[in-house]
Amino acid sequence: MARGPGRGPERLITLTSDVGATYAAQMKAVLVRFLGPDRIVDLSHELRPYAVEEAAFLVRAMTRGFPTGTVHLVVVDPGVGGTRAGIAIECADGTYLVGPDNGVLYPLAEELGIRRTVRLDRSRISVRDRVGTTFDGRDLFAFAAARLAMGVPLSRLGADHRPHVFRLPDATLHRYGAKGVVLHVDRFGNLITNVPTEWVPKGTTRLELRVDRGRSRAVPLGMSYEGIGVGRLGAIGSSFGLLELAVGRGNAATRVAAHLGSTVRVRWRSGAGAEMMVNSEGSRRR
Repeated sequence: MARGPGRGPERLITLTSDVGATYAAQMKAVLVRFLGPDRIVDLSHELRPYAVEEAAFLVRAMTRGFPTGTVHLVVVDPGVGGTRAGIAIECADGTYLVGPDNGVLYPLAEELGIRRTVRLDRSRISVRDRVGTTFDGRDLFAFAAARLAMGVPLSRLGADHRPHVFRLPDATLHRYGAKGVVLHVDRFGNLITNVPTEWVPKGTTRLELRVDRGRSRAVPLGMSYEGIGVGRLGAIGSSFGLLELAVGRGNAATRVAAHLGSTVRVRWRSGAGAEMMVNSEGSRRR
């Protein structure tokens, strides 16, 4: 994916975590000490705690559009203090990713192309003693990200490493519908699925929807939350380019008792008066 100019000594650092503002401030203190405040961009520190798969989806989406050569530091790290590695990845466009080797970095790295990965060696990176064993975001990853942003070669931060492979699940396309899962539940309770909006035929105005083992529901397919209607359950094409289930000024997750990983089955009909087709076809993966 093409990204704008930005390669060189003035690398930006983005910072994403599930740790909240207090712990994020301690990571930023390390970065500011080396780089000053103007090159640090906070993306979010309110990601769902421990939700590595959801974070992997959001990190890939949030970082699109940043200049090539940016250092993306991600700390969603339920295995901190355990056996999981800390890693840095150099991508094909010169972008760097820093964080735990638990899959949170992999979808973005795969999208950009993986050139090299190293397992971070604390003895080569940190200039301070480790305080406890539960905050590698401050005591390891922030120092590594700062060094990369300052132009230190990746090879000086550790030895070559094969990263943990994690791919976000694909939706399945049928002739008259699709099957997917919920990748993200946003703060409004909207359910972002992995079903591409472009799969829904043009002219479709209603969908048949089933979440997990719940009942099937006929819902409107709208262009906006307002178009769905206040208090109504419906679907829209989300800003992620994926099908989203929403309740106008309400909470879809509560309405349909859904959560991260919930199965979502949709069938569609083209035109307001068309009959719903029965799906009797085989499926294919996209």
